Amino acid sequence: MAVEPLSKKDVEERLQELPGWSTDGDRITRRYTFDGHFQAAAMVIHIAQIQEELNHHSDLTLGYSTVTLAVNTHSVGGKVTGLDVELARRIEAVAPGHGAR
Repeated sequence: MAVEPLSKKDVEERLQELPGWSTDGDRITRRYTFDGHFQAAAMVIHIAQIQEELNHHSDLTLGYSTVTLAVNTHSVGGKVTGLDVELARRIEAVAPGHGAR
């Protein structure tokens, strides 16, 4: 599947459907908070499963009660693509089940 960079306008429009996600340079980012470490760690495992399904792996940081993502596509020079937005969409869909805020 060919993956092409999105324009900044396209990225901003697509992120309107993903509350909490924002742009940071050439990446889209999101920080989730949880009631404790176990919930945050469980979310990381679920994100890793989604990344494997898409064969698309982002920077993912686990804190005590936080999970932070920074997402872009390395194969197109570190720009944001539709694949990044799809990853964000899938993560956003499972986040409430983990108690993410």
